[in-house]
Amino acid sequence: MAAGVLLDYERLTMRDRRALGDLDDSKQRNAEQREALYPVVIRAAARVAVTIRCVRGIDSRGLHVTNLEALGRCLERVAVPGAVCLSDGFPLGSRCAVEHRPVVDGDARSAAIAAASVIAKVTRDRYMHRIAPDYPAYEWEGNVGYSTPEHRAAIIANGPSPLHRRSFASIAYSQLELG
Repeated sequence: MAAGVLLDYERLTMRDRRALGDLDDSKQRNAEQREALYPVVIRAAARVAVTIRCVRGIDSRGLHVTNLEALGRCLERVAVPGAVCLSDGFPLGSRCAVEHRPVVDGDARSAAIAAASVIAKVTRDRYMHRIAPDYPAYEWEGNVGYSTPEHRAAIIANGPSPLHRRSFASIAYSQLELG
């Protein structure tokens, strides 16, 4: 999952401006903090784009390539004429049709990248919570798909679900026969 955000600070109240000061790498914030930032980012955004890719596509093209393609698509959707888009860490090359500049540690250096990180992570977490009842053995409401010891044990006990990437090299996967 990837996201892009074009911020418009003129729309913001002083309270929202202060709240945006808490933007940082979304992984440095807990779920409650990200959820609190989400509506502030939405209010501050002139444009927001989220791109989701399916497991089969990720398995066939690889996670890194798929992520870069998804990010390129997001930047194309939020770009405005004359602006240079920023990408988090990696140049997108021909995967993005708009001018862009990679920023190493971008979510710690750019409010727009940090805002996109919050949008992507909250959207993904909400999706994982929504599908958790369909796959109760994996406890996605608690681990949101991350490789916790409990999640790995569930994969060993139940095998991977249709939503698990087969190309993911996990300890749990190595103990299964995925022929």
